[in-house]
Amino acid sequence: MNTDRPEMPSRREWLRLLAGVPLAAVAACSSKNPYSHITGGIAGANHKVGHLLRDGAAIPAPDEYMEREIVIAGAGVSGLSAARWLDRKGHNDILLLEMGERTGGNAVWGQNKASAYPWGAHYLPVPDAADEELAAFLQAAGVITGYRNGLPVFNEYHLCHDPEERLFIHGHWQEGLLPHFGVPGPDRQQIAGFMQHVAALKEEKGTDGKYAFSIPLDTSSADERWRILDTITFAQYLKERGYTSAYLLWYLNYCCKDDYGMGIEHTSAWAGLHYFAARRGRAANADHSSILTWPQGNGFLADALRAQCGNAEIKTGVLLYRVLPHLDYVELHCLMPDTGKSFGIRAKKVLLSSPRYVNKHLLAGDISNRISGQASYAPWVVANITFSSLPQGRGTALCWDNVIYGRDSVGYVYANHQSLTPPVGKGVITWYLPIQAGSDKDARMQVYKRSWNDWVKVIMEDLSIAHRDIHRFVENIDVWVWGHGMIQPVPGYIWGRERTAAMRPVNDRIFFAHSDLSGISIFEEAFHQGIRAAKELSGMS
Repeated sequence: MNTDRPEMPSRREWLRLLAGVPLAAVAACSSKNPYSHITGGIAGANHKVGHLLRDGAAIPAPDEYMEREIVIAGAGVSGLSAARWLDRKGHNDILLLEMGERTGGNAVWGQNKASAYPWGAHYLPVPDAADEELAAFLQAAGVITGYRNGLPVFNEYHLCHDPEERLFIHGHWQEGLLPHFGVPGPDRQQIAGFMQHVAALKEEKGTDGKYAFSIPLDTSSADERWRILDTITFAQYLKERGYTSAYLLWYLNYCCKDDYGMGIEHTSAWAGLHYFAARRGRAANADHSSILTWPQGNGFLADALRAQCGNAEIKTGVLLYRVLPHLDYVELHCLMPDTGKSFGIRAKKVLLSSPRYVNKHLLAGDISNRISGQASYAPWVVANITFSSLPQGRGTALCWDNVIYGRDSVGYVYANHQSLTPPVGKGVITWYLPIQAGSDKDARMQVYKRSWNDWVKVIMEDLSIAHRDIHRFVENIDVWVWGHGMIQPVPGYIWGRERTAAMRPVNDRIFFAHSDLSGISIFEEAFHQGIRAAKELSGMS
């Protein structure tokens, strides 16, 4: 062993050292187009294939049929979770269909020479130890390595490394996302008061003995005292209680945009409070606010679900375009877009783990009307940006989550943050923008009209608020447009009759599972929706 070799600085020390180092110029930019050196393009799902359903395109009738016991349509988290549960209960004839080329839904991920990176959801908060189904999955995936004093021990690699979060405010990067740098005393008091308020709500229970706010949300109290909060907006709730600080309201807007794709003016008060009051995670080696994350984001979890599906057969690149219920079976019509060939399936039971806006085109008549309803969706734009040198700035060093105060975007995640090597040279950050417009249809039109060049300009202008001349260090930008990024918990959706009706099976042969049926698009809800529907299908609900 060479004892003369100098000790290398730790990862945290590297970050702190780099925070004060100016980035070196890497390329000269055109004076007319400062972004001309940036490569990339629009990635994402094949909208043309999906729109065959929406537009009612003429599709050839099936010319051959197969027989299956169970067919699951949609290989997002809910579909994979259902397939995993059914396989573990001994069902040995399961076919899982997916329109895309990859499984995972909005947890899909990508990779380049610099890093793996998420295209959607990117973290999981430490879950409640009482969630036995989720804990069993995480243990099988190697995320939980064992138990100590009755509490889970999480794999240290999967726990988010320090530093976790920073906020760019008043020209400075502060640690944490709750505004405090340059924030006046009265505003700080309001922020502290609100956080005390939601901390108390975590322990509140209804007359039925259940927590007022829980995950999965259907295990929350049915006490009208709490459910009535779903009838008003979060903004109204805050106003009635005297929360007026611009800094606090910005932070709450950010939180709602981050999880729901819309601000406090449109979010149900119940959903807004659920964001803060539903999580009671505990661990032997982490605190309640810790999160689990991976370079590929929740793609790690989606891949782990797929790996645990056992003997279930998975077919990708298949468009399911018609579902016909019969007395003794369900008839499915499918298209292979690459070949233009259609085929049919006669299944004993079918589980539709596709979104509600898709399901309405698969079924007809009263069934279609019941399962589609008036659900609203938030469009999202996600960009993965490859840098020759990583963005730093004044104050707290580069973190896993980096947010700029006062912007429409919800910031960017450093995909390489979990790496055990110092962050030197190229890296990838993932930038997120929920699109808010007069209606979800207007928002989608706004998204689809923009070209890749338009998005590069939007992204660079946003990031340049905190990183001057950042475009000089950008090599590539790939953009993914999610037209229906996530369900929106507008007032009345979560505890309204429509959501319950949309979950009701058809003739005990067609079942439904998706985070749409919770109203909150988070991993835990999708995971448990899959299990709920699988239990119904097996007659074990």
